[in-house]
Amino acid sequence: MSATPLSLSHLAPGSPPWVIAAIVAALALHIGGGLTGIVSGFASLAVRKGQRLHRLFGTVFFGAMLVMAAMASGLAMLINQKGNIVGGILTFYLVLTAWAAARQKTAGIGRLDMAAVAIPLGVSAGLVTWGLQAAQSPNGLLDGMPSAPYFVMAGLAVLFAVLDVKVIRQGGVTGQPRIARHLWRMCVALFFAAASFFLGQQRVMPTWMHGSPLLFIPALAPLVAMLGWLAGPRLARAWRRRRAAKPAAAATAPRTA
Repeated sequence: MSATPLSLSHLAPGSPPWVIAAIVAALALHIGGGLTGIVSGFASLAVRKGQRLHRLFGTVFFGAMLVMAAMASGLAMLINQKGNIVGGILTFYLVLTAWAAARQKTAGIGRLDMAAVAIPLGVSAGLVTWGLQAAQSPNGLLDGMPSAPYFVMAGLAVLFAVLDVKVIRQGGVTGQPRIARHLWRMCVALFFAAASFFLGQQRVMPTWMHGSPLLFIPALAPLVAMLGWLAGPRLARAWRRRRAAKPAAAATAPRTA
């Protein structure tokens, strides 16, 4: 997903000033929202969860990412840039549903939960269609992409939908599952934004940074943090059970004369 789905270079010569102004404003919102989202997202990762600063950075991240994603999809639609259309829609959906999970203190399913599942399902249907078009095209490409990336993203969107349906069938989630749902969706959305910038927009960086493997560190950091937080509690519980089992095993072991 490119950080700038549409630029002034896409405009036809002699475009009306109001069109140019609208594109400039949308680009400013998209870029500004993306940068604000990345900074606030990493800040939210760095502070203690549930505290005032975490909530503050999280609120900024929520608003900035919604603006960024909406502008990305809107601008990409003007030039039929399929990757950015899908990326913007999925990012918007992930942030919105993560926010809903954070606010849902008690078990239950709201209208947003019921409606949101249609987003990844619709996106997956579009991606499968584009993947088939790419596979059937003479050069095996659609918009410069082979069929495989379309199918991979379609599978990811289906996974999101399956997890939504699971929550709906359970009647909602509370406690640790609710926190996990909020956490992984925010982290995946931050990954989309960070990877888009650090890996997809290297042309705006100093020349010496182009192609640097170090750029993978901030791009992948949200996923690493997500895996650590999701696996950490389980590993801690397993470690406590193991330590508690050792004295019990020693007490019941037969003694030899």
